[in-house]
Amino acid sequence: MTFHRIALGNTVFEGANNAYLFNGEATVLLDTGVAVPDTRAELEAGLRELEVEFADVDAIVLTHYHADHIGLAGEIQAESGATVHAHAADAPLIAHDEDAWDDLEARQRQLFADWGMPSDAREELLGFLDAGEGMGIYGEPVDVTPFEDGDHLSFGDLALEVRHAPGHTAGLSCFVPADAPDEVYTGDALLPEYTPNVGGADVRLEDALSAYVGTLETLLEADYSRAWPGHREPIDDPAARARYILTHHEERAYRVANVLADAGSADAWTVSARLFGDLADIHILHGPGEAYAHLEHLREHGAVTVDHEMGGGDGDTASVRYRLTDDGRSRLESLTDGRWPLSDAVR
Repeated sequence: MTFHRIALGNTVFEGANNAYLFNGEATVLLDTGVAVPDTRAELEAGLRELEVEFADVDAIVLTHYHADHIGLAGEIQAESGATVHAHAADAPLIAHDEDAWDDLEARQRQLFADWGMPSDAREELLGFLDAGEGMGIYGEPVDVTPFEDGDHLSFGDLALEVRHAPGHTAGLSCFVPADAPDEVYTGDALLPEYTPNVGGADVRLEDALSAYVGTLETLLEADYSRAWPGHREPIDDPAARARYILTHHEERAYRVANVLADAGSADAWTVSARLFGDLADIHILHGPGEAYAHLEHLREHGAVTVDHEMGGGDGDTASVRYRLTDDGRSRLESLTDGRWPLSDAVR
């Protein structure tokens, strides 16, 4: 069996996606890239260099439901008859299940109000999301075979163990190959140059930050020798990268608590503005989503409480405002290194 990383562009989101080809007794793709003409041409060219066409693919394994990872899966499946495999939590969205997408979008719109997102920002974000759907970036419908954590996927001489890694999405999964158990394919659970968004990237998760902290702790404890991420170059010390991201989120939690200490109370949009400044495109979702994930995590652990609801940025929505509890304020004042402890794994 041979293995190849195919680097793909992505003009819609962050960019620099990876698709991975395993070619042996079966021809298997792990992730496919977004369904836009340039990325399709890049994937076709990358496969052609390896003497593989879309029609040759026997199976597609998907890390999570985002368009830049699953967009071309339906087209490849239609051409090749390949089976497509994804975690049960994300499978309905990949399959274009209307109820699943309606529920996701309804949850987004409720949170836009809860976060205090102003109407002009909301209109810009919805225009960006609608434009993406209009371009068909999620591609054609997919017949998905769902898997769960701990399942073993076998395709000829390729065997992958599923490691559920929620946080960025509810169903995000990593894969450990049987012939290289010290390596892991992480999708967007672990990335080399930036931290995956938590909170806005998948609004279905309750306490998304807690889920992601658990994922990072698992990756740290596994101490893999190499990670193959969903974007950019391989990671040669995954444990160190997981530890760095945990520390990053501890520092961000500290900054969120400081905003509340300074403002008295604030909604997620206000906290986001203090952390990230002005936002555009998909970041209008990701910024307050990240703030919300931290606020809810601090609330879950008794450091923050909901103060009250009041008019949003334009006075036409009711936003949820948070404030520090007495315990939260005391804990903040006691911190000396600019971090709010989220995990014992980094100490």
